[in-house]
Amino acid sequence: MHRPIRIITMAVLLAVQAVPAVFAETYPSRPIRVMVPFSPGGGTDILARIMSAKMSELLGQNYVVDNRPGASGQIGTEIVARAPPDGYTILHVDTSLVSNPSIYTNMRYDAVKDFAPISLHASGPVALIVHPSAPVKTLQELIALARARPGEFNIAGGDHGAATALGMELFKSMTKLELVHIPFKGSGAVTPAVLSGQVMMGFAGPSSAKPLVAAGRLRALAITGERRSSAMPDVPTFNEAGVRGVDAWTYWGALAPVGTPRLIVDTLSHAMTKVLAMPDIRQRLADLAYDPIGGSPEDFASNIKNELAKWARVTKGRQYD
Repeated sequence: MHRPIRIITMAVLLAVQAVPAVFAETYPSRPIRVMVPFSPGGGTDILARIMSAKMSELLGQNYVVDNRPGASGQIGTEIVARAPPDGYTILHVDTSLVSNPSIYTNMRYDAVKDFAPISLHASGPVALIVHPSAPVKTLQELIALARARPGEFNIAGGDHGAATALGMELFKSMTKLELVHIPFKGSGAVTPAVLSGQVMMGFAGPSSAKPLVAAGRLRALAITGERRSSAMPDVPTFNEAGVRGVDAWTYWGALAPVGTPRLIVDTLSHAMTKVLAMPDIRQRLADLAYDPIGGSPEDFASNIKNELAKWARVTKGRQYD
C-alpha cells in the first residue's frame, strides 16, 4: 500500500539532490562578483586583484573585484551575507571578519552562520610606518618623542576591527603612549595619509607600504611577527626593536553566502588553491610580504574558529556601537 509513496518520495529526493550537481557542472556561466569590503590599495584588495586574472583564466569567466569599504569591512561583508547562494557573489576578507564580532555590538551578520568558507589564502604582518620628515629613525626614538609630547601625535590605522588598528592598539598598550587613533577605511588609505603628512605615523600592510618604503618616501620602523619579513629584511620586528606583545597578524580568505552548493564551493576552492600554488603568483606574493597558504574549506573554517577566540581575548573591553 505504501510502496508507491516510497517510490515517489525517493524520486523527489534524488531529483533534489541532483540539482546542485547539475548546477555545478555549468558553473560558472557568467562573471563572478568578488566583494572586497575595503578601499582599493590595501592588502585584501591587492591580493584579490593579483588572484583575479588567474581565477578568470581557470574558471573561464571574469572574476570582478568590487570595493565596498566602510565600518571595518562590515558594509561589503553584509552584502555578501545577504546575496543569493549561487556562487556569483563571493567575499575576499581579512582578519576583520574574526575581530569585528568582539568589537562591534550591533553587527548585522554572523561571521560563522552566514557564510560558507571557501579557501584560506595567505597570512602576513603589519608594519609601523612614519613620514620621512619625522625626526625619528628607530622605534625607540619614536617612543621617546611620543612620551615627551603626550597626546600631540596622531596615528593612522584601519577601522577598529582591522589588523592595522589592532596592531596600533597593541602598540599603544605595550608602550603606554598617548597617541590619537585616526581610523581609515582600510590600510590602502593609511599609506597615502602618512605620505601626505596628514598623520605622522600609521600601521599598514607591507603590500601597500613596501614600494613607498623602498622609494624612500616612507620609513618603516618595525614589523609584526617572530622573524623579519623577507620582503622587508631591513625592518626589525617589534620584538627586536624592544617592544613585545605587538602580535597583530592578518589572515586573508574567501567565503560564499551560507547555502552555496558544496560542489560550487569546491570548484572555487580548488581554483584558488591552484592559483596560490603557481610559482609566479607565489613569488609575487612573497615580494609583498604575503605568505601564501591555500587549503580546503575545512581549513579555513578551523582558522576562523581559532581566530575568533584569539581576538575575543585581545579586544576584551574595546567595544563600539
